[in-house]
Amino acid sequence: MSQLTIQDVARQSGLTEPTLRYYEHVGLLGPIARDPSSGYRRYAEADLDSAQVLACLRAMGVGIEDMRTYQQNRAVGGTEAAVAQRELLARHAQRVEEQIATLRVHQAYLREKSALWDARAKGDAEAEASAKERVLEIIPSLAAVVR
Repeated sequence: MSQLTIQDVARQSGLTEPTLRYYEHVGLLGPIARDPSSGYRRYAEADLDSAQVLACLRAMGVGIEDMRTYQQNRAVGGTEAAVAQRELLARHAQRVEEQIATLRVHQAYLREKSALWDARAKGDAEAEASAKERVLEIIPSLAAVVR
């Protein structure tokens, strides 16, 4: 059985040492074994695997409670857990899609405003008017995603 230090797991998972300690504290990881002589945490390969899964979920914006549910379903296994995992991940995929749509509206607005200012800097009144018209077309969408 491999004995990994907290530094090893942090390096391999991308999570910081304080985050690993916190995830253990709130029950997302572990319990993590301790070295009997030093009291330092000693992670097994399965702990590293869990830390890597948590790092991925965290990077996707999944909250602690959903991480907890995900970890519990991984431990349980079976059809019922698989259905719950699918629903949890589908819900987050939908959230990410909505964020992407919002970012696309933001991007379009910024590009058109940039084009407007570029035209103004060049003294191109026709291009400036065209860019202003496109900005005005985007504003209702921008207002809708700000809410």
